[in-house]
Amino acid sequence: MPKGGKKGGHKGRMRTYTSPDEIDAQMKAEKERKRLEQEEGGEGAAQDDKTEEKLPGSGSEDSDDEDSQRRRAGVEGLIEIENPNRLSQKTKKVTQIELDEPKQLSRREREEIEKQKAKEHYMKLHMAGKTDQAKADLARLAIIRKQREDAAKKKDEGKKAKEAAAAAARGVNSLSLK
Repeated sequence: MPKGGKKGGHKGRMRTYTSPDEIDAQMKAEKERKRLEQEEGGEGAAQDDKTEEKLPGSGSEDSDDEDSQRRRAGVEGLIEIENPNRLSQKTKKVTQIELDEPKQLSRREREEIEKQKAKEHYMKLHMAGKTDQAKADLARLAIIRKQREDAAKKKDEGKKAKEAAAAAARGVNSLSLK
């Protein structure tokens, strides 16, 4: 729905829409006009100079446009002001770019690289067992291994005791049957 609701556009006028066919026709006409201007600009540069000499009025209009661009209203013509927020990007030539210089890193990038190096160094020490955490982990592992060995020994002793008891019970049963 168009802006303004059902009643129509601003101040009582109805809103009109451009059809896609009209838009295509306008675009084709614009392209054709630009193409003709380019052809005339490339071939007829000398002809334009001749026509300006013949018609002094047309030359004055061009100079008025240039003067209006040069002249600025008020203080602008007297003071050159450069807005730091509107800096134009200057292109550098290949010869100006120096690849030999080391790239200057930002503070965040330097901190990130230092953090990664410190983490890698810590992991090397940890794998070698030289850090406090690695020593604690190895001590804990030794305790757990000892506990598991003790549990395995008790289990083996329990099995042997059961087998001996079962063998003794069979021996008692076989004697009583005889």
